[in-house]
Amino acid sequence: MVDVASRRNFLRGRFGIRPKPLRPPWALAEHAFQQACSRCGACCKVCPTGIVVSGDGGYPEIDFVRGECTFCAACVSVCPSAALQRGEEGRAWSLRAALGEGCLATRAVECRVCADLCLNGAILFLPQRGGIARPIVDETRCTGCGACLAPCPTRAINVCRST
Repeated sequence: MVDVASRRNFLRGRFGIRPKPLRPPWALAEHAFQQACSRCGACCKVCPTGIVVSGDGGYPEIDFVRGECTFCAACVSVCPSAALQRGEEGRAWSLRAALGEGCLATRAVECRVCADLCLNGAILFLPQRGGIARPIVDETRCTGCGACLAPCPTRAINVCRST
């Protein structure tokens, strides 16, 4: 089977390996999701924060630059093809915030915007002797909602799949 996304990326001049797109919460595993999703766009239209957008091939993707996920499950309720299904375990996905090297706190600049916006208290600032407090992500508290990503002035935060 030919990977259409790879051919599409080649024709668009994207030659590097592109990370897998972030799918809406409660999405099936990638292969099953692509088989089930009808690309109707209903999940994009109903998302109250506008983070579910039409991506490559018309499949829905998450764009945290637009906002955060509130886990309202509106996308699940309108999905006609059952590509989005709430599981029994209740977790929407395995995404977690990750702090990069561009963080202002690593450059001795006081900035705590990410912690201020994290409703779950997953981003903590640990005091450092003789310097600015350094941030860490408590993965047990992080839901991967993306609230911390867009407001970061240096784009030092990424939301990725947890290992």
